[in-house]
Amino acid sequence: MTLYLNEHRALEERSVYRRMILEGRKRGLDIYVFTPADVHPGGKQIEAMVFHEGKGWSREWRSFPDLIFDRCRIQRNRRFQQLLAFREKYGHLLFLNRPLRNKWTIHQTLLQKANFREHLPETALFQDMSDVNRMLKVSSLVYLKPINGTGGRGILRIERSSSEANTVLVQGRDQKRRIITPRKVHLSRLGALLQHWNMKDKYLVQKGIQLQLPNGRVHDYRMLVQKNGEGQWELTGCAGRMGAEKSVTSNLHGGGQAIAMDRLMKQWIEDDDLRAEINTTAEKFGIDVASFLEDTYGDLCELALDLAIDRSGRIYLLEVNPKPAREVFARIGERDIYYKAITQPLEYALWVYRNRPPGTARKPASPKPVSQKSPRVKRKNKAK
Repeated sequence: MTLYLNEHRALEERSVYRRMILEGRKRGLDIYVFTPADVHPGGKQIEAMVFHEGKGWSREWRSFPDLIFDRCRIQRNRRFQQLLAFREKYGHLLFLNRPLRNKWTIHQTLLQKANFREHLPETALFQDMSDVNRMLKVSSLVYLKPINGTGGRGILRIERSSSEANTVLVQGRDQKRRIITPRKVHLSRLGALLQHWNMKDKYLVQKGIQLQLPNGRVHDYRMLVQKNGEGQWELTGCAGRMGAEKSVTSNLHGGGQAIAMDRLMKQWIEDDDLRAEINTTAEKFGIDVASFLEDTYGDLCELALDLAIDRSGRIYLLEVNPKPAREVFARIGERDIYYKAITQPLEYALWVYRNRPPGTARKPASPKPVSQKSPRVKRKNKAK
C-alpha cells in the first residue's frame, strides 16, 4: 500500500514494486499495489495495479489482501487524510508494519532505554528562540529539523563563527529541498530570520555533530535492518552517503552521493581496529533499536537508521525511517544487498502467514500512533 504523488497517479517506487512483484511470484505470493484512493466505495474490492512480465502494468479489481505492506510516507494533502481514514477503518487487517510516531516522540521513547542515551544527540522541541540560544551556548553547531520531515526538507544548520563574536552562519534546505544561500547573521537577528519558518511544536533543536570531510562535504551512514524469513531482526546492509556541495544533509534525493561504508569511513577514521569495533557496535545498536521500537509501537518489518560517527568513533542516531528506500545499495554496486533489501520483506511475509496461530488474533500494537484506534487484528486464510 502506497500513496500517489500527485493527481496523475504517479508512484515514487514503481521499479521497486515491479521487482517485488516478480520476486514474490517466484515464492508463490500474489502481490499487487494499491492506494487508499483505489478502494471501491463499497469497501469490498480494490482497483489494484498489477504487473505482468512482457505486458507491463495494468489495472484489475481484486479482493482485499491477506497481508498489507504499508509503504505510505507523510504528505500534507487530502491523500494522506485518506490514508489515515483507511488505517482506522481497516485496522483489523494484517499489516506487516505499523506507523511510527514523529521524530520527537521517537527520540523521547529511545531515551527511556539507558543503553541508547549515549547514541542520541542532545535534542529539544522548539518552543521559541530561547531553545536555539540555549543549545548554541553548549554547542557551536545546532541543527533545526522538522519533526515530520523527510528527504532533508526544511533542515537548517546554524554554526557559531569562530572569528566573529555573536555571529552565526545559517545554511540549509527549504521545504522543496532547494539549497538556501548561506547567510552570516548576528545572534540578535537570528529570531527574525527564522520567524517565517513557523517552527513552534513542529521543529527539533538538536546539537550538531561535526561531519564535514576534508573536501568540506557532510557525510553519514544509512543502515537497513529487516525481519528475515524466520521472523528475526538482522542487518541487511549499511552504506555511506556524502552530501552535495554546500548541502547540510547527505540525502541522495538532495544530490548526495552513495559510497561504500568502509571506503567512506577510511576517510574519517584511519584505525582499522576502531573501524571494526564501530561496525560491530553499529549492527547491535541497529537491531536493538528496531526491536525496542517494535515492542513499543507494534508490528514492524524494516527500519532505516541514519547514523553519524564522530572522530572518536562514537555512534549517534540522527533519524529513524520506517519507510526506507533501497537504492543506496544499488548505487554503490552492492547488488546482493540490494536484492536482499527487496526480498527480505517477502520472506518475512511468508513467515508471518505460515506461523499465524489458527483462529487467533495478532496482538494489537500498543500504544497506537495518533489517528488510530486499537482494534483486534484478524488473521485470514490465504496469502497474497
